[in-house]
Amino acid sequence: MTVTAFDFSAKENRPGKIVALHLNYPSRIEQRGRNPKFPGYFLKATSSIAATGATIERPAGTELLAYEGEIALILGKDARRVAPEDGWSYVSGITAANDWGLYDLRHADKGSNVKNKSGDNYTPLGPAIIDAADIDPTQLRVRTWVNGDITQDDTTEDLVFPFGQLIADLSQMMTLEAGDVILTGTPAGSSVAQPGDVVEVEVDAPQAAGAPSTGRLVSNVAEAAFALADYGHGPKVDDVQREEAWGSKAAAGIDDPRAILTDELRDKISKTAVATIVANMRKRGINNCTIDGPRPMHPGRQILGFAKTLRYVPNREDLFKKYGGGFNKQKQAMDSVQPDDIVVMEARGEKGTGTLGDVLAMRAKVRGATAIITDGGVRDSSAVLDVDIPVYTNSYHPAVLGRRHVPWEMDGTIACGGTTVQPNDIIIGDDDGVVVVPPELLVEIIDESFEQELQDEWVYEQVKNGAAVDGLFPPTGEWKAKYEAYRAEQDQ
Repeated sequence: MTVTAFDFSAKENRPGKIVALHLNYPSRIEQRGRNPKFPGYFLKATSSIAATGATIERPAGTELLAYEGEIALILGKDARRVAPEDGWSYVSGITAANDWGLYDLRHADKGSNVKNKSGDNYTPLGPAIIDAADIDPTQLRVRTWVNGDITQDDTTEDLVFPFGQLIADLSQMMTLEAGDVILTGTPAGSSVAQPGDVVEVEVDAPQAAGAPSTGRLVSNVAEAAFALADYGHGPKVDDVQREEAWGSKAAAGIDDPRAILTDELRDKISKTAVATIVANMRKRGINNCTIDGPRPMHPGRQILGFAKTLRYVPNREDLFKKYGGGFNKQKQAMDSVQPDDIVVMEARGEKGTGTLGDVLAMRAKVRGATAIITDGGVRDSSAVLDVDIPVYTNSYHPAVLGRRHVPWEMDGTIACGGTTVQPNDIIIGDDDGVVVVPPELLVEIIDESFEQELQDEWVYEQVKNGAAVDGLFPPTGEWKAKYEAYRAEQDQ
């Protein structure tokens, strides 16, 4: 197997263009929480190419310089409107790439990635090219090390968009020319580098004859002396960009709002009735907090989770034709739930069609959803029951979604069962119904409701033993003193 050293940074060796892919590896897609139906691309300036050993500068006053180890394809001949099954035959070589980006400037690019991805030396390539002949494109591996510790390690075995498809897709509208480079996406593990870090990327084919390798592509990170001038966009970051750059909230040092559901709080909620929670919401002036209408298909089970919202609009045939088919918002919602999500659907109380069936119920369950709530109907009801994910619904109906609905929006503010639900609201349900609790009120509401449950249980036992309810429900005077003594004894 031929491996050839090559200096891409020499002007005479630069490709005509560099095309980079956003998402391709399932590990990265899972991390991002997105599910691309088709490949998405951006261009990088050829002047951003660097050789191994180059210095990558982080401008003064910026913080989010991120590396992305990738496999780079080198075109061996011009490609124009080729078929996916023929696309790989246009590749002459494979090399390692590091798709550096300065997330502080993403706000300025508005999706183009021009400034944040095309800085000088932001596209190191090399140090060697593996001959693509006799290489199985599904058996390549890419690895990244930071200061000697491996941070990315993945293979091309299960890419969402195979290399041949990328070449076919791009060549529909532009001629890919011999020497052009395609960056094929990065796996999970991409993160932020700091000045002084040494980042290395290697691509190899461990199962091929001779296990050919590109060798390690080395980048040295340094703090630049210059700061971005005020005649252009300056750096701007927020927690969204920090999470994207670092790869997770935890890695970025951002408090995870889902950490609110501690084991202790979950235990209290499991012992607290929705009716009690609703009463304590009312004490705070929030009366319209229940999802009215939908009833549980699986009685006897409490549900708890974060709202993942989905909205349908009334069917209009032209709109359904445009937005109702394929990977529509309904499917996208079910395909992007996170563990502890509860999918909440706004269907306007329309009972004349199904908004959920067994396949999508199963997808939500596999993805980790804890329940599904719709103020519309459910079809395939027996099969949905067998999926065994708690479902609340207004009705059963055999008709498909398109009879009355167009799937329109996910992750927005919706109205379900007569109340407003926002993404990440806390949803709690039992056989009485479902309550929506704002996250900022959850701890105090549950603490108070849990104490109320303990008191009600004690009162119930007194009544069961013959006590009258006057002065006992709720406890006042002597009964209040007795209850407080009981609680003090329990806490010892």
